[in-house]
Amino acid sequence: MGGRSLVARFGAAARAFIFAASVMGAACAEEGAAGSQPADAAPATPRAVGHAPAATPAQADKPTDTAAVQPGDANRKPLDAVATPEGEGKQPPPDEATTPPDEAGSDPADDAGASPPSDGDQGPAGMADTPSDDGEQKPSDAAAPAPSNGDEKPAENTATPPGDAASPPDAAEQAPADPVVAAIRTKLAEPALRKSASSQDLAALEAFYAKRSGPPLWITGMGFSARAQAVISEIQDADNWGLAADDFDLPRADDLPATTEAQATDEIKLGLAILKYARYARGGRMSPSRISVLLDQKPALRDSKTVLAEMAASATPDVYLRSLHPKQVQFERLRQALIKARGRKPANVGGIQRLIVNMERWRWMPAELGSTYVWDNIPEFTGRVVKNGKVIYAEKVVVGLPKYATPIFSAEMRSIVFNPEWVVPETIKLEDLQPALRGNGFGADTSILRDHELTVSYQGKPVDADKVDWGHANIMQYTFTQPPGPDNVLGTLKFNFPNKHAIYMHDTIQPEFFDETVRMASHGCIRVHEPARLAALLLAEDKGWSAQQVKDMLAKGNNSVVSLSHKLPVHVTYFTATVDDKGKIQSFDDIYGLDNKIGSALFGKAIKLDAPATATEAAATGGRKRSAWNSGRGGLTEAITGLFGN
Repeated sequence: MGGRSLVARFGAAARAFIFAASVMGAACAEEGAAGSQPADAAPATPRAVGHAPAATPAQADKPTDTAAVQPGDANRKPLDAVATPEGEGKQPPPDEATTPPDEAGSDPADDAGASPPSDGDQGPAGMADTPSDDGEQKPSDAAAPAPSNGDEKPAENTATPPGDAASPPDAAEQAPADPVVAAIRTKLAEPALRKSASSQDLAALEAFYAKRSGPPLWITGMGFSARAQAVISEIQDADNWGLAADDFDLPRADDLPATTEAQATDEIKLGLAILKYARYARGGRMSPSRISVLLDQKPALRDSKTVLAEMAASATPDVYLRSLHPKQVQFERLRQALIKARGRKPANVGGIQRLIVNMERWRWMPAELGSTYVWDNIPEFTGRVVKNGKVIYAEKVVVGLPKYATPIFSAEMRSIVFNPEWVVPETIKLEDLQPALRGNGFGADTSILRDHELTVSYQGKPVDADKVDWGHANIMQYTFTQPPGPDNVLGTLKFNFPNKHAIYMHDTIQPEFFDETVRMASHGCIRVHEPARLAALLLAEDKGWSAQQVKDMLAKGNNSVVSLSHKLPVHVTYFTATVDDKGKIQSFDDIYGLDNKIGSALFGKAIKLDAPATATEAAATGGRKRSAWNSGRGGLTEAITGLFGN
């Protein structure tokens, strides 16, 4: 009896334990059902092709299904209700869909101080922002309503905290991608694209889209945004800016790409066209120095990455593109003349090409010429001083003969020399002094040095010219100097603006050259008519000198250098067409034949805008002067100042 009672009691306890265990199991099962629904519990309807909200790489290519939230699960957020098209992948378990904080990407426009526009792609309301790795919340394209025209304007005053700027991330560190952005990243690596596009532009696009966590910059699910269409229209107007619209491979503004890949292709095509246009607008169609050694100019190109960042941050990217063209008054006047010339029937093709060639030259000029500057235009044989956009001085100049053409460059004037010495340049030493010192085949003769007061030095020390064996000496190792005086080939004034060409402006003791229409006679340097007036103007501007002070300095006859307190820009140019205040085109002869070379490079074929007849005439004149010198019918003064002078 006692045994039975004991067994009964153990049996009751066991039944109670089993009952409790079953109750707990049921409770756990219910909780599991509420907190972890299967991924395919509620299949979503695929949406039309467009932009998905920012997602992790795992989400970008997989459809997202919506699972109903079970009652009482207050701590869990619903999954994204918007799905990508079917067939692009399988939805991962919900716990894989959260972006880890260390994978959040920064937007490229952060570098420019503002978030890029989303171009009308607004994500679902309530979509959570992607956390950043520094704990700051990034601006969300999905969090703000899109403007009524379908364009989201860029955020303002979103400065990048110091130290946040970084180089483009590696593939493993790329920002979570919108499906179209993911496709862009893939397409940018395709070999065919890399063969046809600029490597610099491709690198800029790769860096931009590697960091982009939002939707594409230009394309939307409904085609190109209004901002993108404005950019396309601006590029299509390239002909009116002296460029060629056909140079830019643009997508159609009304294109409606039907797939993610097609959207990516359109986005890349527009991006490449934008970067090419930006480069061309700044003078990057060609390298001037490859056209001619005379063109010592380097266009100031805008970095491609900077262009993309600034375009993304701009509410009016078409206006931004337009702003990359030269802002000089002459460029705009030439542009207006070009538009009018194209409207005339029949069109003057040569005239139009000349306008375009000269517009291109302005792209090679410094963006800022200076508030006050000297402007020597070689084909015009004219020197000017410009202050605050107005010409305050204009005078005739003499320039280099075609064989000794004056190079084209910009430099800074640093000093004015009163009663200068003249150091014989290398070309004159080789071509003129050396034959004379060797007696032109009849024995050494140093009388020419004494007759024209040329002193000789070797490595900075004076030497006796009569003791040098000029028949075997290397004349390039010797320096020949003419002191100040009435026969000095530089006259009484020299204007120094140091440059690698050893070119400067100066006076002359042969003013009769200024009476000629075609004024080419020098070895490259620029001779100035009435230089005392120029010196007085520049020193009045720089030091407040009076004209009498300049006269007094000249009267002393001493070699004196007056340094300028402010460096003065000097621009030596080659414009064969300018436009006056009334809109009339002024044309000048292509004395060095550079128009034809630039035109051939621009228009893809050999052209001849006009025959440089004046150059031929001047060269013939120079030849006669050289013959007179070589035959002894003229002194060093005439030969050097007339033809061989600086």
